Amino acid sequence: MTETVTKPSAQTGEIFIDREYIEGLLEEARHTSDDTINRYLDKAERFEGLTHREIASLLVTNNPDHLKRIFSVAWKIKQRIYGNRIVLFAPLYVSDYCVNRCSYCCYNCSHQFNRSKLTMDEVREEIRILEEMGHKRIALEAGENDRECPIDYILECMSTIYGMKFKNGEIRRINVNIAATTVENYRKLKDIGIGTYILFQETYHQPTYDRVHLGGPKKNYAYHLTAFDRAHEGGIDDVGGGVLFGLADPYFEVLGLMIHNEHLEERFNVGFHTISVPRLCPAEGMSMRDFPYLVDDAVFEKIVAVIRLAVPFTGMILSTRESHAMRKKLLRLGISQISAGSSTGVGGYAKQERRRGTPPQFEINDDRSAMEIITELMDDGYIPSFCTACYRNGRTGDRFMSLAKSGQIKNVCLPNALMTLCEYSMDYGDGYFKQKAAETISREIPGIANEKIRVRTAENVEKIRMGGRDFFV
Repeated sequence: MTETVTKPSAQTGEIFIDREYIEGLLEEARHTSDDTINRYLDKAERFEGLTHREIASLLVTNNPDHLKRIFSVAWKIKQRIYGNRIVLFAPLYVSDYCVNRCSYCCYNCSHQFNRSKLTMDEVREEIRILEEMGHKRIALEAGENDRECPIDYILECMSTIYGMKFKNGEIRRINVNIAATTVENYRKLKDIGIGTYILFQETYHQPTYDRVHLGGPKKNYAYHLTAFDRAHEGGIDDVGGGVLFGLADPYFEVLGLMIHNEHLEERFNVGFHTISVPRLCPAEGMSMRDFPYLVDDAVFEKIVAVIRLAVPFTGMILSTRESHAMRKKLLRLGISQISAGSSTGVGGYAKQERRRGTPPQFEINDDRSAMEIITELMDDGYIPSFCTACYRNGRTGDRFMSLAKSGQIKNVCLPNALMTLCEYSMDYGDGYFKQKAAETISREIPGIANEKIRVRTAENVEKIRMGGRDFFV
């Protein structure tokens, strides 16, 4: 069957998500033959991505044979593009003041609790704790409130964090997840050294968006939807999208993500650097019973795998919203970045008495320590990575994507992962951990295809063991 639903064109500044188009795709996809779906999977296995109609067909199928192959191809793509690397990060919540009334979020301005934002001394304390865990990459998070948490406060937090140096290193990359803002403010974030600008559309289904956003500036669907356009205009070429699965039809949301990605590619020659896949979680002030589109584990696994097939070169992020068991499954279906040892409350890493009453933004389902998560990753054959080299070498935006699509990215990502793992083991590991890391590094170095880089990596590993730090290619 040919794709009869016509994709609407979008002009600059217009809403480019067409609800009828997406719903039509999903309806037509239900009639896709088994042979056609197998052809789509053949295409995905060649790392060619998928059209909207092809994505829709894979999303709606419940044929066990199709699902088995979708998962198999997702694993193949992940191994081919990303290898065994898993990038690690931690969120840092600096303020829970918010002027929005989002029905799914405990930061809803109508909820009554003692709100707070970190002083710069408290930011330093949080970063000290995160650095002691070994983190080098954080995601800075804050609610939307221009009076209590203006852009200048976010910039001050970033300046404070980048200015901190420790015996074992420093935070080397700050990704930022704050509300949609102006070109001028995005330019300020770029100038101070933002890594990736992350923003979740929450839901691409506008009637649902209007229903769950009860008030505040976030209620403006179009302004929120076009935030990445303004970020690019402000010079930020690394952006990360996502939705909150559970608000609307999850298959609609996946197609919305793909159309948003294509919109950015058409306008700026580069789409999402990463896609996050959070599921709606319990939080104070909301009830899960109010949301009829909650996504069960089976559907969620399919969603993650289909996204991996659709955009093979885009990173995929999973938070500690998911359980230990689910995270293990999803690592095999396309996830390339995970958080470790996370706290989702303001001041949550410090154990001061005054912070114990501050509610987290959502409940954590994987409460293992960073060290426990990193150790298990190695036990399962993965390479924990604290790499931030691409950002620091200017490999962002279309430059990063061109390396990824050519297959050359492995010549930098694998070496950098191994060097950062060696550094982590020397600075934070006990004897058992150091031995395990050494075995992983020895096993993986021969897999570096470029001989010059392979030799350089081996030399740098030895330098790290002798006390050197922060080597990267």
